[in-house]
Amino acid sequence: MSGHYEETTDLMVEASDLISGDRKLDYGDFLRNHQDIAKVWSVVLGTPISAHQVTLCMATVKIVRASQKKNYKRDNYVDAIAYISMTNALQKKENGDLWIRI
Repeated sequence: MSGHYEETTDLMVEASDLISGDRKLDYGDFLRNHQDIAKVWSVVLGTPISAHQVTLCMATVKIVRASQKKNYKRDNYVDAIAYISMTNALQKKENGDLWIRI
């Protein structure tokens, strides 16, 4: 496999490990965590916010940070992948796709 494919796969594996490993240990289940964040943001912003909107917004933070060419941080890419992955799972759950298990 070419190096750029390995790098891509490595980023996805690292993101998956964060979601199910260190971050899960630190912050608990991402569904509950982002539901709690959504409740607080809803109060602060004065409009209902969903858990998947929280993760989508967090992904955009990481994307903007990654766009700073002079300040490369691998963490921004790993976290963006993790947030997008969580957004997918949360939105499916919020839309009633019962097959998903979070």
